[in-house]
Amino acid sequence: MRISYTIDEARSALRELRADGRSVALVPTMGALHEGHLSLIRLAREAADAVVVSLFVNPTQFGPTEDFSAYPRTMEQDLAACEAEGVSLLFAPDAARMYAPDHSTYVTPESLDQVLCGASRPGHFRGVLTVVAKLFNIVQPDVAVFGEKDAQQLRLIERMVRDLDIPVQILRGPIVREADGLAISSRNRYLSSEERAEAVCLHQALESAQAAFRGGEQHVETLKGLMMNRISEAPHAELDYAEIVDDATLQPVRRIEVPALAAIAVRFSRARLIDNMVLVPD
Repeated sequence: MRISYTIDEARSALRELRADGRSVALVPTMGALHEGHLSLIRLAREAADAVVVSLFVNPTQFGPTEDFSAYPRTMEQDLAACEAEGVSLLFAPDAARMYAPDHSTYVTPESLDQVLCGASRPGHFRGVLTVVAKLFNIVQPDVAVFGEKDAQQLRLIERMVRDLDIPVQILRGPIVREADGLAISSRNRYLSSEERAEAVCLHQALESAQAAFRGGEQHVETLKGLMMNRISEAPHAELDYAEIVDDATLQPVRRIEVPALAAIAVRFSRARLIDNMVLVPD
């Protein structure tokens, strides 16, 4: 596995990877790799001849009160994990190499970012789309793999690729969960033992809505009430949102008559956790 710390090094390595006609898949990450990331790498390995993993904690997607400085950085473990998974190239730049001192150009979404995480994290998705667009320009992958846990991010990236005619195929990686249902996340390590025991409430809240939906309930307010009730039973949980929106447009719906995204965000002191589930009518 090769490691590149600059854009020029990465482009040079990619020229060599492509010299014999090999296809390239990109897995963008912020490091602190876990089984969820590794599942994306495995999908990428199935989809292309060579896998590139980017490891970059992107400052432009963190708000001023968010956890940029505290975000877990585990470079040695990440290198070992990528090596074990057969990654061809690890691209690990720092912020000074990714953003010029007078950087002033951003990719700004105009619709899908106004709800869910976008409503409570203003500017977050501008930072996400900008860095993903930069990674696409640097790596020029044939395929890029993103996890379904970050549902709103995934849909925004798909929309950006469509709207800007970026020649990359986006693959969705299923959510990977712990045995009790908690979605695996780098931020889970922030949880105390009590918070970790309670954090399963996110998945259980979604499951309660899904069970009622499968039982015939289509009214969104009723389903949202079930999710909020479950979160309220966790003493350390602070609900950010529990919403059900159109899965394609992310716009509010009153009844589920087309595929809908049930999404939830909860804070546990230092950790903000998200989870989701798609509800598909018969």
